[in-house]
Amino acid sequence: MRVQSLELKQYRNIAELTLACPEELHFFVGPNAQGKTNILESFYVLALGKSHRTRSHKEMIQFGGQQAFLKAKVRKDQQILRLEVQLSEKGKKVSRNGIEQQRLSQYIGSLPTVLFAPEDLAIVKGSPQIRRRFLDMEIGQVSPTYVHHLTQLNKLISQRNSLLKQLSSRNMTQSELLDVLDDQLIQLSVQIWKKRFLFLESLGGWAKDIHRAITQEKEELMVEYMPSAPISPGMEPDELASLMQQELLKVRKKEILRGSTLIGPHRDDLRLMVAGLDLHTFGSQGQQRTAALSLKLAEIELIYREIGYYPILLLDDVLSELDDSRKTHLLEAIRGRVQTFVTTTSLEGIDAETLKRARIYQVREGTITEQR
Repeated sequence: MRVQSLELKQYRNIAELTLACPEELHFFVGPNAQGKTNILESFYVLALGKSHRTRSHKEMIQFGGQQAFLKAKVRKDQQILRLEVQLSEKGKKVSRNGIEQQRLSQYIGSLPTVLFAPEDLAIVKGSPQIRRRFLDMEIGQVSPTYVHHLTQLNKLISQRNSLLKQLSSRNMTQSELLDVLDDQLIQLSVQIWKKRFLFLESLGGWAKDIHRAITQEKEELMVEYMPSAPISPGMEPDELASLMQQELLKVRKKEILRGSTLIGPHRDDLRLMVAGLDLHTFGSQGQQRTAALSLKLAEIELIYREIGYYPILLLDDVLSELDDSRKTHLLEAIRGRVQTFVTTTSLEGIDAETLKRARIYQVREGTITEQR
């Protein structure tokens, strides 16, 4: 898969941009706050219909503008896809080959993408919500059904929490409607759990091998799923459903008291461990950075195994965060396979052979100029 071209209009601080992307490797170079990250964000928005930096699409419209347009031409095997995202005060529209997609789940997967940015350290040392989001975004790129189930789950949790608050105010512990919502919650949870278990089995294997290579066999990374119910990956769907039903009955009074759903995929977490130590609590910054890098490189391989072609890779100001060993491993791991877009303040430390095969752009105040 290759992005052949990118077009932006009134996007962030970029008034207008038409960019050809013929090479495997592209560098966007310049001081901070010039618009480098905006370019990478636009690829991400075209891939997933949303930003990794903000929940408000209005923030992505150029100051004083009414609309922003993002377009990309993507080659996948012999097929050409034309992707478009339109942002306005009224909302957001996503289109593929000129046809507006009514549901985001129908659109996601058109441009599989892996982003690695400094804030991805939060996957290791941040909150459970960040790790769940990491899981959901990556699984969603290879499974539109998963996106659909996740959307349904989020709506159901909101509805169920509202009912729990009502029951609490009325001092009630039984409700036919709550029983119905419990059944729906169980069905959706089982679907999501099974997909997460399969995903993590593959991701954990790839991440372990990559981590071992980066650390020169000195460390072994373990990725463990931490569910909110006492379930395990080997359980059959019926077994998962029965166990969750039992757990929901046990915590019903507590849920009503708190007005919140306490069991389900929305409460789960990941644990990343090296030598029996939880990296979230006990890992050094170097270990946390290596684990995050291993997960991101594992994503690339996993997506390839799932869909048969590599995603594009977005590296947002991460080269300066890596020592020479990790930087070398990263660039070698993607060479010849993955189309990559890199932002950096300097090309210092990048070998001449790598720069020779790359296209380099200077970025100043939202203006992008190719370096000859």
